[in-house]
Amino acid sequence: MRNFIYWLMGDRAGRTLVGTWNWLWGIPVESGGKVAVAVAEESLQAMQDSVQKLAAAVSMQVGAYQRAKQKYQDKVMEFKRFEEQAALAQRSGQVEAARLAMTRAIQVENLLPQLESQVQQAEKFVETSKEKLNRERLKLEQYKTDMQNIKDLAEINSALESIAKVNNEFDIGSARSSFETAKEAVKGRHLRSQALAELSENPAEKLTSDLEQLSLDEEVSRRLQRLDGSDQPKLPG
Repeated sequence: MRNFIYWLMGDRAGRTLVGTWNWLWGIPVESGGKVAVAVAEESLQAMQDSVQKLAAAVSMQVGAYQRAKQKYQDKVMEFKRFEEQAALAQRSGQVEAARLAMTRAIQVENLLPQLESQVQQAEKFVETSKEKLNRERLKLEQYKTDMQNIKDLAEINSALESIAKVNNEFDIGSARSSFETAKEAVKGRHLRSQALAELSENPAEKLTSDLEQLSLDEEVSRRLQRLDGSDQPKLPG
């Protein structure tokens, strides 16, 4: 389908149409994603096709130049041959044959400058086309390298986007904040429960319990002192 569009509308218009079609589907080239890589690949393929066509055209020019050069060389040889025939006829006393051969030599000689000019012009065209072909081939190699860089960069971008997506889905900062909030909530409830327990305790009962504990402690101390006193019972001898 793409090749048909390029054939129908030309390379530049075809690429524009393909880009517009991608845009209509909501996948613009400027997004820098897979669509941009695909468009770059299509453009690279179009450049490769153009270089191949240029190479074919240069080959045709080289063929035409070689034919023109060969024709010129053949005419030079033909001129020399007519001159030799004229000289031979002149030496043989064949005046009419000598004149005929010289006439043909002159006709060919008059044609040689035109043929030489055509050969020189064809040579210039061939050299110019060869230089252009070499430049385009160098550019194509550079674009091939850029294409690989584009693919690598797109892959890195995809990896970074995946990392960002994972970070967004599993927001550690948000989880940490939630944990701290929960911890503070538990601590706050503990303090409230402790205060509530203290408030629910009867002060009078606590005071009574404290007094009883003091009395018990005093009684324990007093009896321990008695054990160390003189009133300690003596064991029989």
